[in-house]
Amino acid sequence: MAGPLPLGDPAPADGRLPADLRIDPDGPFSAYLHVPFCRVRCGYCDFNTYTASELRGARQDTYADTLIQEIALARDVLAERGPLRPLSTVFFGGGTPTLLPAGDLGRMLGAVIGAFGIAEGAEVTVEANPDTVTAEVAEELAAAGVTRMSIGMQSAVPHVLAALDRTHRPENVRTAVEAARAAGLAVSVDLIYGAPGESLEDWRSSLTTAIGLEPDHISAYALIIEDGTKLARQIRRGEVPAPDDDLQADMYELADGLLGEAGFDWYEVSNWARRPADHGGGDQRSRHNMAYWRGTDWWGFGPGAHSHVAGLRWWNVKHPAAYAQRLAAGDSPAAATERPDAEAAQLERILLRSRMSEGMPLDAIASDARTRVAGLIADGLVDAGPALRGTLVLTLRGRLLADAVVRALTD
Repeated sequence: MAGPLPLGDPAPADGRLPADLRIDPDGPFSAYLHVPFCRVRCGYCDFNTYTASELRGARQDTYADTLIQEIALARDVLAERGPLRPLSTVFFGGGTPTLLPAGDLGRMLGAVIGAFGIAEGAEVTVEANPDTVTAEVAEELAAAGVTRMSIGMQSAVPHVLAALDRTHRPENVRTAVEAARAAGLAVSVDLIYGAPGESLEDWRSSLTTAIGLEPDHISAYALIIEDGTKLARQIRRGEVPAPDDDLQADMYELADGLLGEAGFDWYEVSNWARRPADHGGGDQRSRHNMAYWRGTDWWGFGPGAHSHVAGLRWWNVKHPAAYAQRLAAGDSPAAATERPDAEAAQLERILLRSRMSEGMPLDAIASDARTRVAGLIADGLVDAGPALRGTLVLTLRGRLLADAVVRALTD
C-alpha cells in the first residue's frame, strides 16, 4: 500500500467541478484506469496496490462494475460543462491489470469509450506482468480495442529480480512479447536499474536481452528508495546496500549508448522509442505519458487515482473497499482537490517539460531564470544549438543532473 494521500481541499460529494473552471473544449483528454491488485508486493513498490490479504472486503470479481460506476459519474460531471471530448489515450495501470480477466478490462474500456468516445488512432495501453500474458489474453485485449502492451520485465538477471521481489520467470518475458506481437499490439518493456547487488554487467545483460526482444519502446527507471517500503526498511537495518549514485549514473549512460546504437531515441529522461525510420514511420513514444508531461487533461479512475482538468487536481480515496462504498452510495470517490498557484504550476511545468527531448520554450521560463541558461550551457547541462533557437533541451549530462537544472531555473 502507498503512503498517505496528500492534503488538499475537501472534494464535493457529487464530484462537480468548480463553476469558474475553464475547460478547453478542443484540448486533448485522456483516461487512466487503475487496477490496484497484485499477487505479491514488490519490496521497492509504493504504488497504491493490494494483495489478497489486504483487500478487507473489497472484491476483484466486482471491481470492473465498480469502476464503471465512476465512469458514469465522470461523464455526467463533464457533460454539465460542455461538449465531451473523445479520448486521445487510455492507460490501464496498477498494480497488475492483467490479474483481472481480459473480459473485465474489455468491459471497462468499452464503458469509458462509450462514455466519451475515442479519437481516431488513439493509443490504448495495458500494463502487464509477464506471467499473466497468454496468446488468448493478448488476442482478447486487442479485440476489445487495446493497441499497446507495457510489459514489466525489470531485469533479465534472476538475482536482480529476487532483490526486487519480482516473481515472474525471466523466460516468460519473451513469451509475453511474442503473444502481444502476434495479436497486433505495440510492445513496450520496462526495466529498473540500481537494485541491491546489481553490477554494471548485470545491467548490460538486461539491456541486451530487452533490445533482443525487438520492442517498440523501452523504459529504464533508476531504483528509488521510497519511505515505508520493505526495501527501505532493509536498507535502514543494513541488510542490503543503498543504491550507488555513481553506479546508477554509469548504468544510465550505458543504457543511452546501447539503446541509441540499437535504433532507439530518448524522448524523456527515462524513456526511449524506436526511431520512426526504423519502424515504418510510426511514432512509438508513449502518448499517454506525454499527456502527463505536457500537462493536458486526464481523469483517473480507481482507488487512489489522480486526475487533472483545467488546472484542478483531485485524487480518490485509496482503499478499494472505501472506493466501492462511496460509489455504491452514489457519491464521488474523490478524497480531496487542489489548485496549484502560479508559482507551483510553473515549477511543475519546468520539472516535466525539461525532461523531454522536445524541450521547453525559453520564453516559458521567467526572465530572471533565463539569464542562467548560458551558465547551464557552459556547464554542459543544456544543448547550445536548441537554446539558440529558443528551446531548452538537456544534454546527456543534463539528463543525469536534471534536478539541478530545474533548481537553477526555479530558485
